[in-house]
Parts: sequence; structure tokens; C-alpha cells
Amino acid sequence: MLLALLLAATPWSSVKPAERTDALTQLQTLAIDQRMSKVSEGFLGTPYVLSPLGEGTGRDADPLIRFDAVDCVTFVEEVMALALVKNDDALVPTLSRIRYENGVVGWNTRNHITEAQWVPNNVKAGFLKEVTQTLAPGKTVVAEKVLTDAQWNEKDGKALEVSPEHQAHGTFALNIVPATEVMNAVKTAPSGLVIVVVRADRPKGITRVSHTGLLIQTPAGPVLRHASRSFKKVTDEPLAKYIKRNRDFGEWTIAGLAFFEVTAPTSP
Repeated sequence: MLLALLLAATPWSSVKPAERTDALTQLQTLAIDQRMSKVSEGFLGTPYVLSPLGEGTGRDADPLIRFDAVDCVTFVEEVMALALVKNDDALVPTLSRIRYENGVVGWNTRNHITEAQWVPNNVKAGFLKEVTQTLAPGKTVVAEKVLTDAQWNEKDGKALEVSPEHQAHGTFALNIVPATEVMNAVKTAPSGLVIVVVRADRPKGITRVSHTGLLIQTPAGPVLRHASRSFKKVTDEPLAKYIKRNRDFGEWTIAGLAFFEVTAPTSP
């Protein structure tokens, strides 16, 4: 089956394991930005379901992997895994390394907090490389989130039910391109970059990150390819339109976006 036909016409949820391995092998002939773009096409139209993945048992018994439903984070995670592996057998182990600290599957070891766990753990593991400052030299600012016992004892922190020894504490920073500078910054950016949406800080909140997605360059301009709760599916939304409508969130407006290139770890 031709790779282009498979990804353009067939959603990943309909692809059999043997066909998936064939597609993954062919994908390895492409550069990573092309892989991210091609892989993510196979999710377009996939229904949005909040937290569709879990540990297969325990507190969140949802499956470790599935392709019939995604939310904004699991969409990015599964695209990353599919773009990086060479065969179907490597999918779950690679996805687990992306979703969990040191690949240890468990509710408490899941990378729950984007700026405190998901981003730094995936940078450390070699799956992500920050390119924010490269896209907008001299224009970026630092967005910090402070996590103490106070945040973990508020409503959002308590809802996660993470054991105290696994709760992130400290000051966590992301370099971001201010919302007003984003469209200039992405003019020559490659497709396939991971976008992390950072909002104004709410001191009692557990995170400043509200959304993730992928930057895709199209003839009509850059789009955010994302699993959208508003649209109830994975869709391509003009990036300028997304920023405009999300800057109207009152005090919780978008502060800016962080950008990351997906990379292949040098060792398992």
C-alpha cells in the first residue's frame, strides 16, 4: 500500500498492525518534519475524547494506546511515537517513554504537568528540542510557573490525586513567543513542530499550559493541527484564527507559544 494513499485516505484507527508496520518503515525514509506532517494527517477527523489513554489498569484503566480517540496531549504523543518508530512492536514502549517519566508506566509517574514534567522530561529523554528562541531571536520572554504545596492543595492539584513524592515542586520556566509576535516567528518554521500554548498565570492553578498541537505549513498559511474540544475532533485551524479567538479569554488570555522540534533519542 502506498504511503501517501494510506495516510491521506485511511485513518490510523482503520489500519491493521501489519499495514501500520509497512507504513512506519516507509515513513523512516522521510525527514522528521515530513514524518510528523504525514503521520498527523492520519488523525484528521479523529474524535476528541478527554483522557482516552491510561495505564490499562488501576486509577486510569484506559488502554495504553488507541487510535479511535485523542485529546490534545495524546494526539501529539501518538504522532510523535508513530513518527519515531520503525515497526509496530516499538510503538507502546516508545509512547510510554514519552508519556511517563523514565518510561515507567503508572499514574504517579505520568507526565501530568506540561511545564514541570512533560516538556523537561521529554527534552531530557531526547524526544524534544526547544526551538522557540531560534524562531524569534530577541523576541521571546520567560513564562514561569511556581508549584508548591499550596498549588497541590488547591482544587486542580487535588483532582490529580498524585502521591506527594511524585508532586513537582519548584519554579518551572518555558521560553515563549508572545502572542503578538507568533505569526512573524512562524513564517519560515518547518511543519511538525510541537506547539505548547501558555496562558497568563493563575497562582492557584497547577499549570499555565492549556493546549498542545502541531504547526503545519499549508499553501493558505500556517495552521494549528490539534485535537480540539471546541470542534470535537482533530482539525486544522488557521493559527492566526486560533490565537485571536483564544486571546479573548479575559484574565486567562494566551501569553504566548513555545515551540519544540521532535527528535530521535540516541539511546533507548
